[in-house]
Amino acid sequence: MAETADFVGQEPHPVDDDLFKEPMKKRRRSDRDQRFRAFPSVEQSALKEYEKLESRTRRVLSNTYQKLIQSVFLDDSIPNGAKYLINRLLALIEKPSVDPIYIGLFGSSGAGKSSLINAIIQQAMFLPVSGESICTSCIVQVSSGCCEQYEAKIHLLSDQEWKEELKNLTKLLHRPEELGREEEAAWDREDAVEEAIWKLQMFYGNGVERKKYEELLRAKPKGKIPTSRVITLRAEEAGELSLKLDPYIRTQRRGWDEGSAETQIWPLIKLVEVTLPKSELIPEGVVLVDIPGTGDFNSKRDEMWRKTIDKCSVIWLISDIERVSGGRAHEDLLNESIKACQRGFCRDVALVVTKTDKLHLPEYLRERKVGSQAIQSQREAVLERNEMMKLQRNKVLKEKLKRKLPADSRVLEDSELVYTVSAQEYWQQALLTEEETEIPKLREYIRRRLLDKKRRMVTKYVTEAFGLLLLTEGFSCTDSLQSEYLHVSDLRRFVEEEIQLLEKAIDQCFAHIVQPLQEGVRNARSSYRRILGACLVRSRGNQGFHQTLKAVCLKNGIYASRTLGRIDLNEAITQPIYEQIDPVFGGIFRSGKPTDGSALLPHIDAFKHSLQEKMMEIGIRNGWKYDSYKKSFLIQEISAILGGLEGHILRKKRRIYESLSTSVQNDLKPCYEEAAQITGKKACVRMKDVLRRGLDRQVAEGMFERAQERMQHQFHQLKNGITEKVKGNTTTMLTLALSQGDGLYKELADVKSEYKEMEKLHRSLREVAENALLRRGMQDFLLRMSPRKSGPPKT
Repeated sequence: MAETADFVGQEPHPVDDDLFKEPMKKRRRSDRDQRFRAFPSVEQSALKEYEKLESRTRRVLSNTYQKLIQSVFLDDSIPNGAKYLINRLLALIEKPSVDPIYIGLFGSSGAGKSSLINAIIQQAMFLPVSGESICTSCIVQVSSGCCEQYEAKIHLLSDQEWKEELKNLTKLLHRPEELGREEEAAWDREDAVEEAIWKLQMFYGNGVERKKYEELLRAKPKGKIPTSRVITLRAEEAGELSLKLDPYIRTQRRGWDEGSAETQIWPLIKLVEVTLPKSELIPEGVVLVDIPGTGDFNSKRDEMWRKTIDKCSVIWLISDIERVSGGRAHEDLLNESIKACQRGFCRDVALVVTKTDKLHLPEYLRERKVGSQAIQSQREAVLERNEMMKLQRNKVLKEKLKRKLPADSRVLEDSELVYTVSAQEYWQQALLTEEETEIPKLREYIRRRLLDKKRRMVTKYVTEAFGLLLLTEGFSCTDSLQSEYLHVSDLRRFVEEEIQLLEKAIDQCFAHIVQPLQEGVRNARSSYRRILGACLVRSRGNQGFHQTLKAVCLKNGIYASRTLGRIDLNEAITQPIYEQIDPVFGGIFRSGKPTDGSALLPHIDAFKHSLQEKMMEIGIRNGWKYDSYKKSFLIQEISAILGGLEGHILRKKRRIYESLSTSVQNDLKPCYEEAAQITGKKACVRMKDVLRRGLDRQVAEGMFERAQERMQHQFHQLKNGITEKVKGNTTTMLTLALSQGDGLYKELADVKSEYKEMEKLHRSLREVAENALLRRGMQDFLLRMSPRKSGPPKT
């Protein structure tokens, strides 16, 4: 799955440094139990069983590790086989229980992201909310842990990162001397200029906007900046932390409390991490991320914005019910969410429509065109409208996703892609019941995701540990090594042949992108002038757009504006290429099993099964016992090696996907730099002219063709990386498992008892899964049979 980390055995710890390292200490039982407070009793039972399986497995691995360490402690040289075992054991012992599930709440200003998080965590005003205005100014991550207090860590820009932003801010504020009175007034009102002045005044004080960069470097900031560039806040109660945190994350405006110490360093803040103590509603291992709708003028914050979106395995597109039916902002956010599925780890996208208690009843009844049953109350109208909204938007969203993603994408299999929620009604329940606000449904979604991930992680972990104990027990049994020795030249030759076939299959898979790339390049060449023209045109002409365009050029074609949205010339120019390749690109990295050979992961899976079948065949031919430790180890270790490739591939696909726009950005960089230096009369017109002429020149010199070549080169590098990892790790595994006593092994400690216990744990996996399924079925039955809670009084 997307969350799976690279197989730790692929690059084992250096033995000299880590061989005698102590494994992580076990979590106390009371702490483990606290992690399940957010789950109903049925799910708690399943989680406790999985947790117990994992804990016992870690204990077996730790005992085995200690025995092996003691057996080689006094040796002058440690055989390679023992090194391999010790490093693999240590890596498994220290493997995290579950990588966090990041759920990104992505939406425009005032859409209700913070209000939704507050409702989910059951803290009404924890994050700042303020009606329709921009409130949360930076990325805020909210999770729960085993800490006793509420805690927030505020991460600031480094000194170098702030200097980079400062240089760009002062360039933006270089006022052309030739401006007339009307032009000067428009210049002052421009979005980019206002924001630059506001940041500098907040940080240094009034009157600094006319100072040069060198002068500001010597100026003393108003606020105190910690040398660690991290501010930690703690409190016993949620409300207390909320009051402390509010000035740091609330969007500061000119004229507000500019004298407070917190607001004075506000321009430096890039990320806030909030940890709740032992939440009964949000399980440990889930991170809710409040993501602003656009990026940021600062390069580091903008990069963090994009990376945060890409690391989310779930994206909730948050939209106010009054804005959901159209508008450029909503479409831009939806497109960005779909791109996260293409380039990042995202597997689920859902539309969360907020403020669904809003409804003007007379207007609704006049426009109502469905149903013959009379509406008796505001509540009935809200519920009917919400249900219609779900049906309509679910269809629209699914059609949009189908155009961009492979037909067998998991998100397209979900029957429910739209949620209609009301944070206000969750607290008041004047119109809707708690269940009808759908806040509990979102919590259930979170729990289900975590439970499923825990099940998959523990199953994989126990299976991998069992394979390693098989090998360890085999290494300890020198008799079995001698009796089961075989010449492995035929197996190695077969592996080499299979790797060659895998290389060819990957080449064929990646070849599917060539034709769409070529078609996209042709489309881009014929439409780039029109696209650039559309990006450079504003309703007011050049008035008030000069410095915004300058900001775009200073940031190499990208500017995140609070009022104009995100401007990305590079992405816009390459959009015709992306429109052609998106379905094919998504198909290459999907996890389904298409019959046309276009997906990468099924080829790796086929390679795995082919190797395993060949090992079974050779083992039978050479007299391996049916339950031979070698056979079992080889089959499971191959699964671990190749299964770990998925995480590696998914991490590389972001660079591949972005290579088109990155290539164009690099080629246009001289044009952006030239345009950014332009000042004086008609500067905006001259900047546009430089961009147009520069783009014409680059296109004539093969800019789009170079972008195509660079993407294909990235695919080629991925193929080489896959085959190199497979060759290296498979060769090492075969050498260790199939060699005769030629110095690779030595007599190790007796681990029979650990092996037997691990064997029992492996057998119990199925029983735990069956128990969880049975409990879930019983829970669903009881829920269906229980009486529904009645709604609030009719109004």
